[in-house]
Amino acid sequence: MNYPASDWVGNARPGLTTPFIRARDWLDERGKFAWLATMVLGFILFWPVGLAILGYLIWSKRMFCSKRNHSARGSSHLFAQTTGNSAFDAYRDETLKRLEDEHHQFVDFLQKLREAKDKAEFDEFMRGNQARGTATSGDIEAPRAS
Repeated sequence: MNYPASDWVGNARPGLTTPFIRARDWLDERGKFAWLATMVLGFILFWPVGLAILGYLIWSKRMFCSKRNHSARGSSHLFAQTTGNSAFDAYRDETLKRLEDEHHQFVDFLQKLREAKDKAEFDEFMRGNQARGTATSGDIEAPRAS
């Protein structure tokens, strides 16, 4: 993979390759494990270097997803590509639709379950509050007029 040389803010500058850019490209070609090994070596040799590499991995999102996932990340139709087999594509689309419907039904069920639990807790609280209210109301005497 050849990435264009860029400065610190990501602006491409033709003809400029620094050791850092070449190292980044070299590690990108070898994948996530190369980055992790470099980070571990950085921590072993001098901990601020390892910390800087970890920060860069998190900041550039290299830690969480691979290069091929960057292009598909914004696509909501990740499985919309056809395989060439129309029967399988129809089955897959039907299954995904069914699973999506089941997911929505399950989320709705969980919401109703939470609401029922909240209502039961509130009703129990109110019953306890009323029981305390009747016990304490008998102990308090009304002021007498003199």
